[in-house]
Amino acid sequence: MTAPSTRNVSEREARQVAEAAREQDWRKPSFAKELFLGRFRLDLIHPHPTPADEDAQRGEEFLAKLRDFCETKIDGARIEREARIPDETIDGLKEIGALGMKIDTKYGGLGLTQVYYNKALALVGSANPAIGALLSAHQSIGVPQPLKQFGTQEQKDVFLPRCARTDITAFLLTEPDVGSDPARLATSAVPDGEDYVLDGVKLWTTNGVVADLLVVMARVPKSEGHKGGITAFVVEAAAEGVTVENRNAFMGLRGIENGVTRFHRVRVPAANRIGPEGAGLKIALTTLNTGRLSLPAMCVGAGKWCLKIAREWSAAREQWGKPIARHEAVGAKISFIAATTFALEAVVDLASQMADEDRNDIRIEAALAKLYGSEMGCLMADELVQIRGGRGFETAASLAARGERAVPAEQILRDLRINRIFEGSTEIMHLLIAREAVDAHLSVAGDLIDPDKSLGDKGKAAAKAGTFYARWLPKLVAGPGQLPRTYAEFGELAGHLRYVERASRKLARSTFYAMSRWQGRMETKQGFLGRIVDIGAELFAMSAAVVRAEHLRATDDHGREARQLADAFCRQARIRVDELFGRLWTNTDDLDRKVVSGVLTGTYAWLEEGVVDPSGDGPWIADATPGPATKENVHRPIR
Repeated sequence: MTAPSTRNVSEREARQVAEAAREQDWRKPSFAKELFLGRFRLDLIHPHPTPADEDAQRGEEFLAKLRDFCETKIDGARIEREARIPDETIDGLKEIGALGMKIDTKYGGLGLTQVYYNKALALVGSANPAIGALLSAHQSIGVPQPLKQFGTQEQKDVFLPRCARTDITAFLLTEPDVGSDPARLATSAVPDGEDYVLDGVKLWTTNGVVADLLVVMARVPKSEGHKGGITAFVVEAAAEGVTVENRNAFMGLRGIENGVTRFHRVRVPAANRIGPEGAGLKIALTTLNTGRLSLPAMCVGAGKWCLKIAREWSAAREQWGKPIARHEAVGAKISFIAATTFALEAVVDLASQMADEDRNDIRIEAALAKLYGSEMGCLMADELVQIRGGRGFETAASLAARGERAVPAEQILRDLRINRIFEGSTEIMHLLIAREAVDAHLSVAGDLIDPDKSLGDKGKAAAKAGTFYARWLPKLVAGPGQLPRTYAEFGELAGHLRYVERASRKLARSTFYAMSRWQGRMETKQGFLGRIVDIGAELFAMSAAVVRAEHLRATDDHGREARQLADAFCRQARIRVDELFGRLWTNTDDLDRKVVSGVLTGTYAWLEEGVVDPSGDGPWIADATPGPATKENVHRPIR
């Protein structure tokens, strides 16, 4: 039995699959969830949580070792030039334990906290982002994390020691015609005795070219004794029938080992199944709850580097009799980079420490960090290129060849661009976060807008919703943000927290009004939902920045400077939030949909005249029909 190359599913079925994979319950408090509901729970993030002394000491010791490795053993220019991380560099990372940063010490790992794991990714990612991607894909979404959360003790004993020191791992979900819509996943895992037989093709397998172990998502057909559904497996990359058919090349992250992997009658022991059948997507999403923090962590590292280069260059470069930094047009860009780097580090550190303490549910916080970090990281890199002018567009190798400092500004812009797509595109993140943000509403009023529910169910839902909203809505009218002395302990930053509290209630009122207005059509209003989420992201970042600044002031660690950066960021963010609130109701969404219809029907095809298309021939989406490999296996394990 083999799977078809694609599965045709309805929009409703696709949504049902995604909904079934969600964590349904909120067993722990969530600052961000409360924020979207109009409840500013400052007590959940302040005072700022801090790591235990033992964890901090262990983390700092490894960071010192990693910094020395980055400065002496990583040649970022060579990686960019050769489009490959040298084997000796990867071997060196294995030797210092970088593959096992998040793996418990009893399995041979370093046992770092999420906080220090992310600091390590920021550091190594600044040396070369492709190395950051390799380590992140291995530990954030590869074999170690799902086994840590869902694996059996036997699986942990067998695989984690390998992952900690020698074996590189990869996560395989995407297929040529399947991205963020897993209902169409076609790779099959057919039960056969004590094994499963895998057939299918996976695309964009980061680390796949060099991986030793794979986490593979495949569909088990429902049959007697088998629940079926999308299921996770640990697969040996060297198993018979596994072929890496292509090493992909990209505009950035030139050193990543990303490929196309084909499975043809690959036998996988049932003992290698992670969790029960049908739990694959839930495992993937739960793994990503903290795994998503790795990308914004590397964006923090990029922001710090952008700030360093902007400072040094804009002080050395003079125009019209003074350093360009003293010209307001350039200075505003430098201020944006500095303030945003401070806030983004505050977001990542706060979410990471909350993940370590495990007191709060951080699924929304981690998603917001990923969304905000990837968007702001690209903006900071773009501003650095602009500050550098023509030199920002010139490659580091070209700069060096003519005798100037080899600053890879254009490279960081290319390297960061993928973060808006990796592990959930910005558009998908908007929808994912929006779904969680309105979960409280759907739990009490969802049946009212569900066309499949009976009149009786709708009546019960109406009564339930009436009770909830009778208690909730009056609390959105007024709050502590309207009192001039609230949050006085934060000094000059108190006004920003009052703004967040007021904006949080306004955000909740706007969401409620939209649900009342559009009801079942709310899920189609992606422009509106995206702006709602962006407002929440800004408010979360403002809160994190202020709490971090207060923490640094209390510990006498650059407190005065931190407050100044937090103040600048909050003032910049408030402008963006006010604009987003305005665009909730004043926008071109309806007109845009009409234009899109015209484009798709060819109404504007005349506008495309006057150019030639340099694209090559071939299908838009490659054939992924299961079967034996017809290409050379380019799998390249590093030993």
